[in-house]
Formats: sequence, structure tokens, C-alpha cells
Amino acid sequence: MTTAAPTTEDEAPRTAATPPRRSAWAALRPLLMRLHFYAGILVAPFLLVAALTGLLYAASFQAEKIVYDHELTVPVGDRKLPVSEQVAAAREAHPEGTVSAVRPSPEADATTRVLLSGVPGVDPDHTLAVFVDPYTADVRGALEQYGSTGALPLRTWISELHRDLHLGETGRLYSELAASWLWVVAGGGVVLWLSRRRALRKVRGTTGRRRTLALHGSLGLWTAAGFIFLSATGLTWSTYAGASIGDLRAALGQETPSVSATASGEHAGHDTAGGAAGDAAHGVGLDQVLAAARAKDLGDPVEIVPPADAGSAYVVRQVGRSWPTEQDAVAVDPANGQVTEVLRFADYPVLAKLTRWGIDLHTGTLFGLPNQLALMLLAAALILLILWGYRMWWQRGRGRAFGRPVPRGAWQQVPPYLVVPALAAIAVLGYFMPLLGIPLAAFLAVDILLGELAHRRIRRAPAPTE
Repeated sequence: MTTAAPTTEDEAPRTAATPPRRSAWAALRPLLMRLHFYAGILVAPFLLVAALTGLLYAASFQAEKIVYDHELTVPVGDRKLPVSEQVAAAREAHPEGTVSAVRPSPEADATTRVLLSGVPGVDPDHTLAVFVDPYTADVRGALEQYGSTGALPLRTWISELHRDLHLGETGRLYSELAASWLWVVAGGGVVLWLSRRRALRKVRGTTGRRRTLALHGSLGLWTAAGFIFLSATGLTWSTYAGASIGDLRAALGQETPSVSATASGEHAGHDTAGGAAGDAAHGVGLDQVLAAARAKDLGDPVEIVPPADAGSAYVVRQVGRSWPTEQDAVAVDPANGQVTEVLRFADYPVLAKLTRWGIDLHTGTLFGLPNQLALMLLAAALILLILWGYRMWWQRGRGRAFGRPVPRGAWQQVPPYLVVPALAAIAVLGYFMPLLGIPLAAFLAVDILLGELAHRRIRRAPAPTE
């Protein structure tokens, strides 16, 4: 009896010689595992330093209040003195340098800060903050201050440690490298963890490497969004990626606006100085300027910037970084005390607002203490994830040595329709984030070279004899 031949391809018998087609994810997963493994091993030390210093920085806000309590707070009195009298007291105690800004007492128990620039012995990028009792005009001390958040020496030292390890511009490369790779490691880890497709991912009942993996994956899943946010916001003021982001914002017309410090044409060029050089007493003086700003609803905390020359105006701007953000500013003509320009934070471009909120949330100022506690928890979580990651590497070698990495050659299994778009995306990201692109290219080059050398050693090895 003969068997009829199949009449269609659908009826053709399937043979074991035709392997089933692998899904795109099945081809990508080994490559992602290898990238996550090596990124974790090689970038983790930089992330660990960033996490430790970031933890210290988040705690420095509260530590600063304790360490500098004498300079920052005063007993509440009956009536605050005019700002001009407070500045005069600061200038009498510290006649050196020039007044670059004045921050009137923002709260009932807070001191006024008179900021002096060009003071001998003070870092040119810093100012000398003279703290004055607003009720008695007594000078309670003077400290170096850095940045628009008013960081004093303790917080400044920790901030610079986090930013550049006190190594200057070269040291900033470490933090940009960490920020460039944090989102890659976090995002890749989430994808790998979710792809395991476990019905239950409970830690109870597991031991050894499985338990460490469960802890690592679960904590990473819950904190990944925070890490991606820290990565994105940290890159906004990095050296290379930050410049690219700035160029993009400029091209889109989304730069942060500012009020003009030029006095009105009617009074520009007139000598409006009303006191000694560098004492901030120009024209109508600080008290009338502050009153004009208050009339435009600029509430505390504010900073008054005196005119740079006879043709300039006073600039009064809010410096509050907490929610809701208060960043309004006005320009005041020193000749007559009239407001010549008003800038409201509500009128900022969208990206300028997002950048402001992102940076303030990253630095722990947007929501105050709860913001700082959240940052400390994220930093602690990142430290645990790194330690668990290294522990898994050790446990993979059965506790006697570090385990072998994920086998190389995974990229060769990825189909071209996935490789080409991925390489294009990596090229674009590498252009805008060179500290992501350059290490990745170096890793691929070294990996391919080592793979080729290993392949040649295998080919040259003598065949086994029977």
C-alpha cells in the first residue's frame, strides 16, 4: 500500500532538521544580560561612589542647620531694622570686597545674609556671606557661600565631593559616567527581571544565589524609576551631555529667561551712587527697592542684586526652591525706584520649568525634608543593589571565586532587523552622551577582540588523540 504525497506545503511533514524560529526577545535577552552584567561590574564602582556621596549630600541640609545654627538663627525680636542698616553693619565689620547681593531675613528667626564678592582669601567662585541679626544689626559671623541655594562650607564640601571628588573639571567625568550609565543599568535590570515570567517572586524559602537574585531584582524593580529620574536630571548640568541638552533647549527656544539689568533710558548713565563704593547703596537705596519688589508680590525669600554700574538696574528675585516654586524677578530703576520689568515663573517655557523642578528635586530642595529622605533612601537602595550584584557574581562561582561572565557572542544571534536600528540608536545616544557611547564602544571592541583571540587559540589547539 502506498502513501499519497502531500498536496500542499501545509501538509508537508515537519522534520527535526528545521529548528523553530527564535523570537526577537529570545535573541536579545543574552545580549542584554551580558551588557547588564559588564555594566554592573565595570560601572558599579562609579555608581557606588555617587550613591555614597549623594547620601551624604542629602543629609547635609539638616546637618548644616545644626552646625551653623549660630549664624543662621536669632531670637525673635519686636521689629526688623531696615535692610540698609543691616548692610551698613555688615560693611563696618567686613569692609573688604563689594556687595554682590543681599538676602533679607526670610523668616522671623532667620538672619540676613550680605554677600560679598572679591574678598581676599575667598574662592573666586564663592562669596563671603555675612550674617546679620535683623533686629539688632549685630554681625553673628561670616562664612563662605556657594551657589544659588546658599550652600555653606559643610554642604559645599560635600556637594563638590559628589560632583567632582574635589578634582575639578577632570573629576566631573566620574559623575557624568555614573549618570550616563545609571539609567541603562536600571532599565536593563527591570526588563531582565520582568522577563523571567515567574508566577511568584517570593524571597521566603529561597537560599543562596536565588535569594540574592530575588532581593536584587525586587528592590531594583521598585526603585528603577527613581534611578532613571536621577540619571536624567543629573545629566542636565554635566559637562558634555549637559552642553548637548543646553544646545537643544536653545534651539527649541526653551532657555531660562532673566530680567534685564539695564536701567531705563531716561536715567541710564546718570550717577546714582548714594554711598561708598561696594556698599550697595545706589540711588534710592535697598529699602525702597525692596518695597517696590514687595508691591509686585515678591514674597520671601528674595535676593537683591545691586547695580553693577551707573547704567544698570537693581534686580530683585525670589530664591525659593520649595514647592510651589517661587522664582519671580523684577528690575528696579535706581534713580526713581520704579519697577521697569517683571518676570514671572509662570511665564517660563515648559522645558525651563521642568529643568528647574528636576534639578531642585534631584538636589533635595523642592519638597524639603521629605525630598531629602527620599533621596537618602534611593542612595541606600543603590548601595544595596551594587553589593548584592557583586555578591551574586561571587555566588555564581560557588563561593570560591567570582563566577564566569555571560558567554560572549550574544550579539551575533541578534537578527539584522534589530541590530541595525539598535546601532543607530546607540550612535545617536553616544553623540549626545559621549560617556555612554565611548565606554560602550570600547567594551564592544575589547569583547570582539578577546573573542577572536579565544577562537584562534581553539583552532590552533592540537586535536585530541585516541
